[in-house]
Order: sequence, then structure tokens, then C-alpha cells
Amino acid sequence: MSIKSIFDWIYRLIKGMFIGTGAILPGVSGGALAAVFGLYERIIAFLSNPRRDFWRNVLFFVPVALGALLGMVALSHPLNYFLNTARIQVLWCFVGCIAGTLPALYREAGKEGRQKRHLLITVCTTILGFGLLLTAQNHLNVHLSPNFAIWILAGAIFALGMIVPGLSPSNFLMYLNLYEPMTAGIAGLDLKVILPLGLGAVICVLLFARLMSLIMKRAYAGVFHFILGIVIASTAIIIPRDYSNADLKTYLVSGVVFFAGFLVGLLMNWLDQKYKADQSTDQPINEKEAD
Repeated sequence: MSIKSIFDWIYRLIKGMFIGTGAILPGVSGGALAAVFGLYERIIAFLSNPRRDFWRNVLFFVPVALGALLGMVALSHPLNYFLNTARIQVLWCFVGCIAGTLPALYREAGKEGRQKRHLLITVCTTILGFGLLLTAQNHLNVHLSPNFAIWILAGAIFALGMIVPGLSPSNFLMYLNLYEPMTAGIAGLDLKVILPLGLGAVICVLLFARLMSLIMKRAYAGVFHFILGIVIASTAIIIPRDYSNADLKTYLVSGVVFFAGFLVGLLMNWLDQKYKADQSTDQPINEKEAD
């Protein structure tokens, strides 16, 4: 294995860690981060038609999956700890990371052409998405008692966050008061939580991945400008608004971690551009050819 191949493997592992951490971070969508890091199309293509280039795609996604698991399992406890002790700084760091990747997502949205109506889709989606997220954040609060069926539902919601970019499964699980039990179960490797979560995720993927693939194939620019709007809205909703207990150190650290996150986002974009040609040779057969 060449040094470049090793670097590419580690790079996909890091992307997976961001996606996995984002999947369990309230307000962030794993699917949106997958789109931001240039993996969303390939994930949907694979999930919608797993038999096409199965082993080739499996080998490609192994480091992504490992990174996602590492992000969810290894970081669930520290993430919960820092969200409770330094929530403002953690959220500003993630806002910075996502903001740094928005230029790449904007370019991706216009890859097959851009018209005024596509920009209108982005603007309308941003406004409507932010309004709906804010309403849910302020008014939705349902108590569900965790059991096998409820964890299957939670797994389906979790998978929807990957299939529908911008949908934050953690937010919905918080509204249903399932978020803390879920992260505790994942961190503790509790099979009574993990197995039904996985089952629910598989059921959701089987039901909706093919549909999303068909929609993208028929309206690529519209879908990606919709995704761009949702990413902007879901990023705006996690910007901290309560600074009642903040001091000067909080503001300074928040500014530093935002800037650091922004640089990380730009670095990821630069690496994507640098290795785009190499990665393109590893892409699966075009969906149109597959059909």
C-alpha cells in the first residue's frame, strides 16, 4: 500500500469521525456533513443499489464507517461532558467547521448548472427550515419510555439524518427525550439499545435510500440547493443564543475555536480539491448506467 493510499484511508477515517460526531451532536445532520465532505452522493448510490460494485464500495466505506463509529462511541461521553460544561465553545467550534465547508457545498450544488430558481430554493429553504427548527426547539417536548420498538423508531430517525441532509436526528431524539438514553447506551455498548437502533436504521435505509437516489438523479441542482439551504438553517439554529453566564474567557475561547473550526473546514475543502482527480477514478458506475 502506497503512502498516498494510506493518507487517503486516514482522510476518509477523519471524515467519518466528523460525520459520526455530527450525527450525535444536537442541531447537526450527519447527512449534511456527508454532503459537505463530498460523500453524500456515493453513500446514497451505494445504499440505493448495494449490489452494484459491492466490495469496491465496502472497501471505500470501511474507514468512513470506522470513523463514524469512533466519533459516536468514543466521543459520546466527552461530547456530552463538554456540551454540559462548555456548550457555547463546542457549538461555535462546529459552526466554524461547517461554515468553512459551505463554499465547497455551494460549488457542488452548482456542478450541473445554477439558475435563479435554484438560489430561490436555497433562500426559501433556509428561512423555512430555520423557522421550523426554531419552533420545534421551543415547543416540541414528548416523553417516550425506551423499549425495543421505541429504539427501532429512534434508529429509523437516526438513519433519516443521513438520507435527508439537514435533518438533525439528535434534535428530534432530544424532543422525544431519547437522546441522553441513546448516547449512554452507545457509549456503554448496550446491545439492548444498539441492536434495535441498527435494525431501525436498516429498515429506514431500505425504504428511503432508493427514493432519494431517484430524486437526485432527476433534479440534482434543485436537491443540492435545497440541501445547501437546510445546512445553513441547521447551522444557524445551533449558534448559541444564551450568554447569561458567559465571561470574557468564554467569548475569547469561542472566537478561537470558531476560527480553528473554520480553518479545519477550509483544509478539508482544499484536500478534497487536491485529491479529487485521484478519488474520481475510484467512483462507482454512474447511476444512469446502472439503470
